[in-house]
Amino acid sequence: MDAGIFIPRRYRIWPRVQTALRLIYPPRCMSCGELTESDFGLCATCWRDTPFIGGTVCDSCGMPVPGERDGFRIDCDDCRKTPRPWQDGRAALLYKGRAKSMILALKHGDRPELAKPAARWMAQAGREVLKPDMLIAPVPLHWSRLVKRRYNQSALLAQHLGRETGLEICPDLLVRTARTPVLDGKTAAQRAEALDGVIATHPKRDQRIKGRNILLVDDVMTSGATLAACTRACLAAGANHIFVLVLARVAKDA
Repeated sequence: MDAGIFIPRRYRIWPRVQTALRLIYPPRCMSCGELTESDFGLCATCWRDTPFIGGTVCDSCGMPVPGERDGFRIDCDDCRKTPRPWQDGRAALLYKGRAKSMILALKHGDRPELAKPAARWMAQAGREVLKPDMLIAPVPLHWSRLVKRRYNQSALLAQHLGRETGLEICPDLLVRTARTPVLDGKTAAQRAEALDGVIATHPKRDQRIKGRNILLVDDVMTSGATLAACTRACLAAGANHIFVLVLARVAKDA
């Protein structure tokens, strides 16, 4: 210890406690359970097999697209066919393989701890759409589903994303006014019909929306109907521009 520098005893003991905990509970891959070098990480095999999105992407939804950027806006075929009501969107992963397994574990497998590393990936994927003074809002769950699941996975992602980026979060900015049927297997038109009028802004949060850029956060984007419904609700309440950031994007071949 350097002369004249006092280090409280608790700070001298803590590294030893950490070492002991690592011996008892060594870090494991959050996908397969194999030993890893750090907490909340992936082993080399799972990292290689996880479909991270990189390269040129659609500006509206984050889907990978062929070619190089030429200075003009790029939209995938789906976003040309169905123009999005939001400004820009990004995704960290393709919804398939190990990525799909991890997201299902987060959503239905009682694995909320997966939200922390997932938010880091989202922050990296969304770096081009993040704006100063942006307000983060998760896609809401109906209260009946929230009671059953005990947590909203999108709210967990938003919470950790706020910590990663330093941006403000409003977890209840949006609410579902009615329970929608399960949307798995539905067409884009059926999803849009089921979500018509069922998402609104919280009546006590409207002042936090007016004139703000809003970042909508969700775990998976399939057709984009849910995010579109959220976007319309925010715009109707006076938001400036809406951006979306999701953990994974469903590809047609997924």
